Amino acid sequence: MSEPTDDPQPLKVIVADDQAAVREPLAAVLGMSEDIEVVAAAADGTEVLAAVAAASVDVVLMDLRMPVMDGIETTRRLSEEHPQVAVVVLTTFADDDSILAALGAGARGYLTKNAGRKDIVRAIRAAAAGQSVLDREVQDRLLATARARPSAPDQALPPDLTPREREVLTLIGQGLPNRAIAEKLFISEATVKTHINNLFAKAGIRDRPEAVRRAIAAGLA
Repeated sequence: MSEPTDDPQPLKVIVADDQAAVREPLAAVLGMSEDIEVVAAAADGTEVLAAVAAASVDVVLMDLRMPVMDGIETTRRLSEEHPQVAVVVLTTFADDDSILAALGAGARGYLTKNAGRKDIVRAIRAAAAGQSVLDREVQDRLLATARARPSAPDQALPPDLTPREREVLTLIGQGLPNRAIAEKLFISEATVKTHINNLFAKAGIRDRPEAVRRAIAAGLA
């Protein structure tokens, strides 16, 4: 009889990209890592959602520009319907709108396709552990955006935000979805939603992408 093993199970990963020439080699390369198992390769968001519904998945490596359902909408759907699944964006686009939209939708990582295999694997592991990883180019863009308008009146945070509301805003700015925020702060998702509603009302924040921008501009993320 075989002895029980304490070896951790490999991370279950989906690679999503509409180009087979990118998707298939990437899946093959990631599969070379002992702690990663590529369980599906998807050409669009609907295939991602179907694969997540059919199997246990830890992380989706997500392209942004895909037909049928793009990466932003897919990330948003995953955050709402499968919050246990982390999303790491891997895209050629590093513009402010794409970055903020992806983080606002719940992505935990954002890499450009200049990233090497080690960077991608590191981001997958970090996302599975509930951490955020941003490509250096992405970090530089976000910091440049924040520094370009540090004193804009609409970026100021109201003084009556509670310490907990500021914590929640900080974690939103880092790209964490509600479930990950709840786990990090040891509170329920319902409590997280209450804090978000309160801080949005106090700060006049309309949506999550704006919350990400405000957190960065305020130096919280």
